[in-house]
Amino acid sequence: MIKNLGIGTGRRKTAVARVYVREGDGNIVVNGKAVTQYFPQGEHVLMVRQPLMVTANEHKVDVLINVYGGGIHGQAGACRHGLARALCQVDQSNYASLRSNGYLTRDPRMVERKKYGQAGARRRFQFSKR
Repeated sequence: MIKNLGIGTGRRKTAVARVYVREGDGNIVVNGKAVTQYFPQGEHVLMVRQPLMVTANEHKVDVLINVYGGGIHGQAGACRHGLARALCQVDQSNYASLRSNGYLTRDPRMVERKKYGQAGARRRFQFSKR
C-alpha cells in the first residue's frame, strides 16, 4: 500500500488541484501524465517545481496531482499552491521558506462576472443621444 506523506489542495482562478506527496525519487505525475507532457511549456513545469526547489525536496519525494478547471496557467498555479501546502504537512520547517516566496498565498484574482444590462463585466452598451 502506498502511503501519502502529505495532501494539499491548491486553487487559482477556477482551477483546483489535489496534490499527494509520497516517498520517491522526484517523479511528478499530473492527471496520469508526466509533468513535462501535461504542461508543454517549460515555464509551467518550472512553476510546478518551485516549491520542491525551495525546500530541497526535488529528488526526495514523488508527487501525484489531479487538476481540473481553468486553463493551463491557472492549473499550473493551482498545482504550485497545492504542492506547497502538501510540503508543509510533510515537514513544518518548510513553512517559513514557502511563505516567504509566496507559494502558500492563494491568488484571489478571478474573472469578474457579466452583469445584466451591460455588454460585459464593465463594458456598457453604446450610448445613443438621439
